[in-house]
Amino acid sequence: MKQLLLFLFLPSAVFAQDYKTKENIRYYSTSADSYMDQQCVLDIYYPANTKNFSTVVWFHGGGITGGNKEIPEALKGKGLAIIGVKYRLSPKVQAPAYIEDAAAAIAWAFKHIAEYNGDTNRIFISGHSAGAYLGSMVTLNKEYLAKYQIDANKIAGLISLSSQAITHFTIRKEQGIKDIQPTIDKYAPLYHVRADAPPVLLITGDREMEMLGRYEENAYWARMMKLAGHKRTTLYELQGFGHNMTAPAFPLLLKFIAETK
Repeated sequence: MKQLLLFLFLPSAVFAQDYKTKENIRYYSTSADSYMDQQCVLDIYYPANTKNFSTVVWFHGGGITGGNKEIPEALKGKGLAIIGVKYRLSPKVQAPAYIEDAAAAIAWAFKHIAEYNGDTNRIFISGHSAGAYLGSMVTLNKEYLAKYQIDANKIAGLISLSSQAITHFTIRKEQGIKDIQPTIDKYAPLYHVRADAPPVLLITGDREMEMLGRYEENAYWARMMKLAGHKRTTLYELQGFGHNMTAPAFPLLLKFIAETK
């Protein structure tokens, strides 16, 4: 585990180029109901005059009960495509519906990013809190993308910002379990640790300021990845920051993408 203070860095490259945004693209080819039509859409922000760029598929937080798709301002203008995903929420749907939505959105990226001149070998998965949890589940449990004939190991890397590593508290609530009673089942990233997973960057806030033991969950997750034989898991604890730690985490995300080959 690496502890970080307030010493941050700025990306070394400044990209002078045009960007375009397309909004509310449906990522399912078929629709089950009006709620799916409303929620299962994404926005893509991409460099217009560049080829073979990296892409970040970004899932918003909100406890799987709220929030909306977003293109983080800190990631704009960095030579990347950003895909902001909207997904169905509890209690209108229950697990695994929203994890399946995350998988469908990632599958859309693999199938369509080349149309925007992006590199299908440079698709990174990220998000904050509940969004990081969804991306982590799809990255580690290969069954979700296998439905689309995609090997999850084709993901270039997972950047998880303050994710749950145990079963998400909203899923436990759906099961009648209190949020301070930890469980690890098929809905826990920890349940799916494996040696051959893509590179993983885990970032949390300060252990004394995070919510519900979030740092400790990630520290155990990193340890289990190492014991499983995975050699590319890195954990950062951002000293002095609580659960809303995205501002100091974004430079680490950009550095991870730049250094991941």
